[in-house]
Amino acid sequence: MSEQDNTQQPPEKKEKKSLSLNVVSNKEHKGFGAGTIDLSAVSCVMIDNGEAYIDVGAMHAKSKIERGIKFSANKEDVPNGRLCWIVWVAVDRTEEGASYAGATACPMLIDTEARRGWKILAQHVNNLDYAIKRRYVLDELGVEEKRALKNLLVSNNPEWWDRSPDKLKEALEV
Repeated sequence: MSEQDNTQQPPEKKEKKSLSLNVVSNKEHKGFGAGTIDLSAVSCVMIDNGEAYIDVGAMHAKSKIERGIKFSANKEDVPNGRLCWIVWVAVDRTEEGASYAGATACPMLIDTEARRGWKILAQHVNNLDYAIKRRYVLDELGVEEKRALKNLLVSNNPEWWDRSPDKLKEALEV
């Protein structure tokens, strides 16, 4: 055996694979990460008592108002709950610049004192998906909530608001 054959090559470094949320689709899985979506372009807006604010914890059901709350799928379990909203907002970046490309709202009842809450998890997941797919589902919001959401989106980035589709602007008209 020659000296050259005896030398060891350093092992090849494997590329680190990132994990992300898998979405079920009708396409065949083609390996690690197939069918994943990028949630980095989605923000969570909470609307509570007429105030809208961004809360990144909502992506994992750990927003300020959700922490410490035991949730039920039965509204009757939260008779003294106040109506709060989570709004999934997707941002799209094009050559013209970024815009608010999708927005969907989901109701929740929160009774902070009793530490109980109501929400339909399936609706939250579906509406997150709809926002990512550039849809607007804001019909259930009341006048006060629409005004708060619009004010937050405009003040967060007026240029994004200006470039956003008319469909969003019409949905938030009060």
